[in-house]
Amino acid sequence: MTEELAIFPDWSPYQDLDVAARAYLRDPDVALAALEPLLRGSTVLGFTLERFVNELNAVWQEAAICDGSRLLLWHGEDLPPDEGPPGAMTSAVRVIPLSAITEVGYRRRLVRENNGSIRREGVDVYVLLTSLDEAVPAGTAGEPTPIRHDSLRFGKTTTDGGPGQMDRLEEFAHLLGQLTGRAA
Repeated sequence: MTEELAIFPDWSPYQDLDVAARAYLRDPDVALAALEPLLRGSTVLGFTLERFVNELNAVWQEAAICDGSRLLLWHGEDLPPDEGPPGAMTSAVRVIPLSAITEVGYRRRLVRENNGSIRREGVDVYVLLTSLDEAVPAGTAGEPTPIRHDSLRFGKTTTDGGPGQMDRLEEFAHLLGQLTGRAA
């Protein structure tokens, strides 16, 4: 299966994380079991889901959830054949306090049609964090050390997710933007 042929069900009509994950993720039970202890007692205010098949026919899955004080990330990925037995995968969780978000942005990719109307073709969201992703030593004395902050990126297009998932991703960006920078 190639990425172009990988068509997954649309999760965007479902407001409930459990239902959406079961409709969309290949391994919803793994994702929900990893997230459940962290979500216990919390209200899910918004989420976005991602899934694709890479060039090795391996599935990559992600859930990003906001509960009003944290961003919870689950990531599952098939291991390459040389790294484990057939069917082996990773399951990882990351918890980021919203206070660690310094910036939220999104970009719409728009296409102007021949008749002058504008159509949304994609949505890209980035979340910049206070944590560092990379710091490269300066090459010459006196030059500043390039520092790259950790960031999260999410994207949906008309062919990867469709209009409903693009809408939900924009809603997720708006939610994070509304909550970012608020006094605790």
